[in-house]
Amino acid sequence: MGSGRRDFGEFGAKLEKHLERLPDYAQRAQEKLQRYFPPEGEQNPLRRPAPPRAVTITDVPVFAEARSRWARWNAPEAKLERRKRRASRTLTLWIVLTLLCVLYAVFTGFGLVGAGGLGEAAGGIAGAVVFGALGVRSGLRLRQLNRTELPASSTPPPLPGPNSAARRPMERLAECEASLAELLRQLSESVVPDISVEDARATAAEAASALRALAGRVQAIERARNSAPAGERKALEAAIRTLREQLDDGLDSYGALIAAAGHAVAAGGSGLQPSKDALTDATDRLAGLAIALRELS
Repeated sequence: MGSGRRDFGEFGAKLEKHLERLPDYAQRAQEKLQRYFPPEGEQNPLRRPAPPRAVTITDVPVFAEARSRWARWNAPEAKLERRKRRASRTLTLWIVLTLLCVLYAVFTGFGLVGAGGLGEAAGGIAGAVVFGALGVRSGLRLRQLNRTELPASSTPPPLPGPNSAARRPMERLAECEASLAELLRQLSESVVPDISVEDARATAAEAASALRALAGRVQAIERARNSAPAGERKALEAAIRTLREQLDDGLDSYGALIAAAGHAVAAGGSGLQPSKDALTDATDRLAGLAIALRELS
């Protein structure tokens, strides 16, 4: 019995000792817990960082630039220019060879080189005839290429890079062009005069070209900013923001033309004159904007 009471007394003493140290245990547990679950806003050094967001190939600026160059290389205008240059170089080659053959025939025929006579000059004469015929053929091909008129391309121009400030405005412009084309097609089938529809279409195309030229300026300044010293980048950033505001204003005016065309389509036969006047006013405003953008460019 005495031994049991002694064992129980020792157990009670140890228990009291551990109870006294409970605050210390709690403090240590809280410190360890904070190591694995730090307060919000702090980085946990023991926790493995979350994997980065998967980057698609379209987010890589190098790929976007390569795709843009590839599109420019395959453009019909670029292909036609390359054909003209090849035809011009080929024509120059045949002309030079023809002249060399003529000189050879003259020198050999008059005895300046070799024994002289028609037999000696026959090779040069034959070469001049062959190369001359090839030169005439190349000249005709170059003339045909110079007279070639390219059809209007239905492929939309390539968009700026994903990190460019002009990317979103150009996406919006492409959407606006598709919407306006459909509206003008429906207006051309209604009682709206064809001259009003064609005027709106031509003005919209001119404004879109001016907006894309402005977007090209934005991209050029962005490339300059990326290569400029740190002290010069602030001014270039301000220029980019200004041009971006001009792009947004231009797209708002383009959207006003779309709205006017939509009202004209919705009006149908009733209230046609007010809708036609609104379409004309929106066309005039967009034409003025296109002229202003051209002057800025």
